[in-house]
Amino acid sequence: LCFPQKLWKMLESDQFRSIWWSEGGKCVAINTDLFKVEVLGRGVRQRVFNTRHIQSVIRQLNLYGFTKVQRDIQRSASLPEFLSEEAAASAHSQILYYYNPSFNRAHPWLLGTCKRRAALKQRALGAAGLDERPFQEPRWS
Repeated sequence: LCFPQKLWKMLESDQFRSIWWSEGGKCVAINTDLFKVEVLGRGVRQRVFNTRHIQSVIRQLNLYGFTKVQRDIQRSASLPEFLSEEAAASAHSQILYYYNPSFNRAHPWLLGTCKRRAALKQRALGAAGLDERPFQEPRWS
């Protein structure tokens, strides 16, 4: 399975608590600390992804067109409320949210349109008759 398909299966599974659908099925939410233990800390035979590093998973998300969604939290003016909100925001900062318009729980048929950006770039260059390889001088025999 390719990365988006594996991600979809994880989200639809009851097996994982570290990753879930957010925003009504439009975003992927990842609790990074729990994800490192639950998903990336698995043995070789049980691994979902071929990595043990959260940065590699984030790189894959970016390669497949996911963008990080920032959370804006309104702050209170009173000091006690502000301090409790800061504590909640700190715990909340362990959770990453990613969005891709082609990765939506309500529209599973769009999953097939999730392609790696490098593949899209190569296809566009090929269609334009360009090649990304460095120029090489012709060899004369």
